[in-house]
Amino acid sequence: MTDARKFDAVIIGCGQAGPPLAGRLTAAGQTVALIERKLVGGTCVNTGCKPTKTMVASAYAAHLARTGADYGVSTGDISVDMKVVKARKDKVTVDSRTSLEDWIGGMKGCTLFRGHASFEGPHKVRVGDELLHGERIFINVGGRANIPDMPGLSDITYLTNTSMMEVDFLPEHLVVVGGSYIGLEFAQMFRRFGAKVTVVEKGPRLISREDEDVSEAVKGILEHEGIKLRLNAECISFARHPDGVQVGVDCTSGDRAVTGSHVLLAIGRKPNTDDLGLDRAGVATDKRGYVEVDDQLRTNVPHIWALGDCNGKGAFTHTSYNDFEIVAANLLDKDGRKVSDRIEAYALYIDPPLGRAGMTETAARKSGRKVLVGQRPMTRVGRAVEKGETQGFMKILVDADSRGILGASVLGTGGDEAIHAVLDLMYARAPIETLQRAVHIHPTVSELLPTIAIELKPLA
Repeated sequence: MTDARKFDAVIIGCGQAGPPLAGRLTAAGQTVALIERKLVGGTCVNTGCKPTKTMVASAYAAHLARTGADYGVSTGDISVDMKVVKARKDKVTVDSRTSLEDWIGGMKGCTLFRGHASFEGPHKVRVGDELLHGERIFINVGGRANIPDMPGLSDITYLTNTSMMEVDFLPEHLVVVGGSYIGLEFAQMFRRFGAKVTVVEKGPRLISREDEDVSEAVKGILEHEGIKLRLNAECISFARHPDGVQVGVDCTSGDRAVTGSHVLLAIGRKPNTDDLGLDRAGVATDKRGYVEVDDQLRTNVPHIWALGDCNGKGAFTHTSYNDFEIVAANLLDKDGRKVSDRIEAYALYIDPPLGRAGMTETAARKSGRKVLVGQRPMTRVGRAVEKGETQGFMKILVDADSRGILGASVLGTGGDEAIHAVLDLMYARAPIETLQRAVHIHPTVSELLPTIAIELKPLA
């Protein structure tokens, strides 16, 4: 039997945490085996952030062109060439992936292995014919679309967020199953490209983890653009139809089925841990398959860590990258950084976007605190009015006793950027008075945040 090739570290997966960790470890003089079975860059670069936000930009351009007359700009008939949209998306993705591959290729002390990794013991990982031994092993395998067992699903052809990246045509009628972040981004995007779009959601409202006022505002934004919403779809089923696919939506009102030309499944994600042979390494997972880790991302096996989407501690590029920072800080910098130091923050990239940081109103209420809230509609934000983009609102939550900022929602133009004015203060543990006294630039979206902070009232 061939002896295992020995490395100081074996990193399984080239997503957002793997390559930068390899960079830090090799800079510290360690030898690293970096394993990737498909595309370097993981979900973000290949099927997530990079390509989808590139397509969102194309959809925004189409929308702005159609509404040009509102700004005194005549454009004539608008058409969208989906092959050009895809080509633009592909270039952005390939350029990003190539840059990452070049960086890894020039990393002294790092060896990139292509193929599927599987544990053969606590320190041993096999990749094809190669057997690797790692003093430390880091799991960074990411996740994939969740495909639940739903009636009739095996009888139809459907799309996921990954296969949507290969679409170079305009669906006549796209039925999106799942009314959360991924589904809503694709729904608005393809509606703006010119498709009919229906969103089917099992629950009573969209993006159920958000506060009801946020969900309702997002619902209004999508309906305003002609997107049909079918909520309370308790019994979703699928069947072939001469016009494409019939989706059963046993809702409380309306037709009992929707017929579309194409179906996109956007019903959550699952970790890529089921084929790693984790049992042979003794690594524990929870019932959903996520690798169980402590506050510094260590598994139950002392020399194995799990980073990124596969550990269930976050499902975003920025949380995956922060996982790398936490592990590197502990191993190399003697800096005891922890996952629990992280403030939850993310964005929903419909237009206008939703920027979120910290607690929701619902969570603040459940915490038992005395809570203050400040809120303003975007119709009272000068920058939004000037841009003609006044949908949405801003909301800030504050602890009445400590005066600390608990959370914020900014649904509106520039909301994904403006939220950082609040998020940074939360990390600094600054009281709300710091925001109240800040002098923001005019005219901007962020300039209304100090005004909101002054107008706080008890949360009803």
